[in-house]
Amino acid sequence: MTNTTTYNIASIPGDGIGVDVTEAAEAVLNKLAETVGTFKFNFTTFDWSSKKYLERGWYMPEDGMQQLSKYDAIFFGAVGSPDVPDHISLWGLILPIRKYNNQYVNVRPTRILPGTVAPLAQCRERPQDIDWMIIRENSEGEYAGQGGTTHENSPDTIATEVAIFTRVGIERIMRFAFETAKSRPRKKLTMVTKSNAQRHGMVLWDKVFHEVAKEYEGVVEWDKMLVDAMTVRMVNKPESMDTIVATNLHADILSDLAAALAGSIGIAPSANLDPTRKYPSMFEPIHGSAPDIAGQGIANPVGAFWSAAEMVRWVGQGKLDKVADDFMQAIENVTSNPKTRTKDMGGSANTKETTEAVIKQIDVVFGKK
Repeated sequence: MTNTTTYNIASIPGDGIGVDVTEAAEAVLNKLAETVGTFKFNFTTFDWSSKKYLERGWYMPEDGMQQLSKYDAIFFGAVGSPDVPDHISLWGLILPIRKYNNQYVNVRPTRILPGTVAPLAQCRERPQDIDWMIIRENSEGEYAGQGGTTHENSPDTIATEVAIFTRVGIERIMRFAFETAKSRPRKKLTMVTKSNAQRHGMVLWDKVFHEVAKEYEGVVEWDKMLVDAMTVRMVNKPESMDTIVATNLHADILSDLAAALAGSIGIAPSANLDPTRKYPSMFEPIHGSAPDIAGQGIANPVGAFWSAAEMVRWVGQGKLDKVADDFMQAIENVTSNPKTRTKDMGGSANTKETTEAVIKQIDVVFGKK
């Protein structure tokens, strides 16, 4: 008799289409677990939404982090509502989760899925030219939360945003990036910086990178780009890059550009990781809450499915890599068919129909039918 491993997942649908795609992701994950048979998922839903915030004045309870600590991973839908300023929703929910749970690595795989139309002409002919793994430092930089505002009710308002860079923070993200590059076929890493203008934090970023690079000499090929030049290279020479590492702010911007170049920000996944595994990691599509289409059943769930595949890979700790790969194949089989992909990808399906199509393809790919 095969032993079944149970993975306990904290599910935070959040706002807007986050609710729609989280429901879809749970359905396909349960189907995947049922089909494979060696593991299962136990989802616990946390209604920490903007609607609840407006009713009670808070997103998470005081012991929210302690509640999340009991889970193997967190699946997150989206956060954001027209009724709540973005800085309140972000700092009230997702950013504290990332910080408290030591999720100092954000990983964003980028490639052109079948059925996706890339805006770059050369990538329509050679979709393999975009196959990137963007490694974003997820805890420091301009998103560290340091700074403040004074004289806010006068014409002389002063606001400061302090970018924080530490040797510890830089070194650990660089090691993760080099190890990621080492694990990929091309074994190539591009480091992004802005040390020509930001002469303190970015100079330290460069210095630590070069120190870590010595340990991978002859193993990983690397190069360096200024962030502004990097945007040009991503458009003009997408085939020249593989693994990319950048600061919190720079990688946030570059990864959205990458998703657009791959054809749709609506299908892009992300993983917020604590590589030490002391705390749960969190997986989420990078699209927003899209309140204008929420609840209409037309949201594209592919970004949530892809994020779910990355969660399977993570919780399996190497044992479920083939399962995650086959799961992605089922997703790609669906996106390749206009009848089963959503309208934003040129198809005719709604959220439910795309979800049901992936469920059917899981049977096909795993040889159950």
